[in-house]
Amino acid sequence: MEGVPEPPEEIKATVSGSRAVAPGPEPDTLRHPLHHHGDVEATPGLVDFAVNVQGDAPPAWLRARLAAALDDLARYPSAEHDRRAREAVARRHGREPGEVLVLAGSAEGFALLPALRPRRPVVVHPGFTEPEAALRGAGLAVGHVLTAEADGHRLDPAAVPEEADLVVVGNPTNPTGVLHPAAALRTLARPGRVLVVDEAFADAVPGEPESLAGERLPGLLVLRSLTKTWALAGLRAGYALGDPALLARLAAPRPHWPVGTLGLEAVIACSEPAAVAEAERAAGELAAHRRAQSAALAQVPGVEVLPGVAPYLLLRLPEGRGGQVRERLRHNGIAVRRGDTFPGLGPDHLRVAVRGPARVALLVEALSAALVGVAA
Repeated sequence: MEGVPEPPEEIKATVSGSRAVAPGPEPDTLRHPLHHHGDVEATPGLVDFAVNVQGDAPPAWLRARLAAALDDLARYPSAEHDRRAREAVARRHGREPGEVLVLAGSAEGFALLPALRPRRPVVVHPGFTEPEAALRGAGLAVGHVLTAEADGHRLDPAAVPEEADLVVVGNPTNPTGVLHPAAALRTLARPGRVLVVDEAFADAVPGEPESLAGERLPGLLVLRSLTKTWALAGLRAGYALGDPALLARLAAPRPHWPVGTLGLEAVIACSEPAAVAEAERAAGELAAHRRAQSAALAQVPGVEVLPGVAPYLLLRLPEGRGGQVRERLRHNGIAVRRGDTFPGLGPDHLRVAVRGPARVALLVEALSAALVGVAA
């Protein structure tokens, strides 16, 4: 990969199911297009299991709130509006406003990571690929810590190289759906290291267990998204939580007015107590749908549903059939997320979003037929 430094020697041996891989453009990474995401799969007219956004549109009260802000669009986003957004998030997580940076979606936070000037960044995989894409795009060599399917994709903190000065991990992790214990993640925080915890789906897990959003640890940077729970993917709304000095370093390359008026209003609205309570109720309903969907898919011969708690399920299909099954599903009107763009996974892995019973019945029927057709 042009512009990426040559990889140094292996930096750590395999440890308890998680293993560290030397940074640089190792072949495993080059096989994975890091900028590929589920929205590419979910073209109009298909039943969408590829994108993890819940709902087809924001709730009516949120649409009304955003519509009321339309008359402010003739003016630039104000510092006062940003302040109110930071205060709302701070109250929601028991922090100070200075510990909040409002983002145009949590993906903006990943795009800003090169501003921290890490020398030995490490990303835990399989995981969301944008952090690595941003770091590699800045010419940095990126190491991997690969979790193992045989170990339930649990992270062993000892597998993270001691010399890593930036560590990125999802919680729950996308696409495995694994929720790592907060105690394990705390052991990764230390002076001289930035620990980035991607909590984009934390509010989709009832009670938000294992979240570090309210904690102050050395170098901790928590990224949150509002686009999944509130069906705001087209608006882009999220925030970062961390020490003010760290947030200032992260924000240094941003232009003026990085978050628009509607994005700021969405952050305020979705951080208020009534919205947080609504999200908690939705998380409970989503968990019930997940259990039902997992049980239904597990009854399909040849499908293995991997354990997790997120609003999506990672499936493993019989060896060599994943690509053909995905294409058959698409031909029959169903979009799923391919797994082979995630380092550590292969073409027989598929990720499917959690949906309601009617849509799940369509998926089960189509998946069963596709597997029979491929085997014939």
